[in-house]
Amino acid sequence: MVELFKIWFISVTIIDVIDIVIVALTLYFLYQTVKNTVAVQIFYAIVVILGVYFLTEALHLRLLNLILRTLGGIWLLAFVVLFSQEIRRVLLLIVRSPIFSAFTRSQMNETLDEIARAAIEMSEKHTGALIVFARSTNIKMTIETGIPLQAQLSKELLVSIFNPKSPLHDGAIVIQNGVIEAARCILPLTLTTRFQGKHLGTRHRAAMGISEQADVLVLVVSEETGKISLAEEGAFVPGITPTNLYDMLAERLSGSRPRAVEKDLALLVEELRSANVTLATKAETGDSLPKSRKGL
Repeated sequence: MVELFKIWFISVTIIDVIDIVIVALTLYFLYQTVKNTVAVQIFYAIVVILGVYFLTEALHLRLLNLILRTLGGIWLLAFVVLFSQEIRRVLLLIVRSPIFSAFTRSQMNETLDEIARAAIEMSEKHTGALIVFARSTNIKMTIETGIPLQAQLSKELLVSIFNPKSPLHDGAIVIQNGVIEAARCILPLTLTTRFQGKHLGTRHRAAMGISEQADVLVLVVSEETGKISLAEEGAFVPGITPTNLYDMLAERLSGSRPRAVEKDLALLVEELRSANVTLATKAETGDSLPKSRKGL
């Protein structure tokens, strides 16, 4: 192997440089994942312990190195327990990458319009709602906490489920592949109680909680304000309004073009068609004019 340079008695090759870059990028990615969580201090501690371990290896401090190696298995178990949510988040990021998207594409279809119309109607009536859209993650345990329905989705059914007088209105419903799998499901609550300076109610904390733990999109209709919200990846999507709700759902669930884009394309086609008709009319008028003059 070609030697690039030496640091004291250590020879550095191109493989060593690649190895260091990969480790550095991995640590940076892990830091970006946990930097806004309570686990960031534990992450710092683990990095320091790893540094001490390699230092004892280099300085031949055998006893201290032996102790650190003996505790390595315990640290690994503690790492998995303490970073369980962060590890789940990293795995979700990997699953959502373009490599896996072809295998985990959601089967949501033309039911988006029904969902959007139901959400807008419940918003106008200040009817609280909590709807979970399962994507690539299996949320069978969440579905089992509710009452199984296996019902075909429709606007009328959604509105009737969340009617305050309905026995199924408490909790969330889970939608998978255009089918209402279950109603009255119990969702985990996030530890976060405020988001962007605003206090979160139980319904919004439940939406954020399940989106932290699984690859889902959660639609929330506030009973107090009637506001419609979407939660994913442990945060709420900004700028949700009744007018753009369909486009937001289409973008995040079916991967299809938003309705606004389709309208713009339709208008563009109509403008081009009108322009072609106008040009054709002018061309015919221009051709006939010389003929009339020639006749004179």
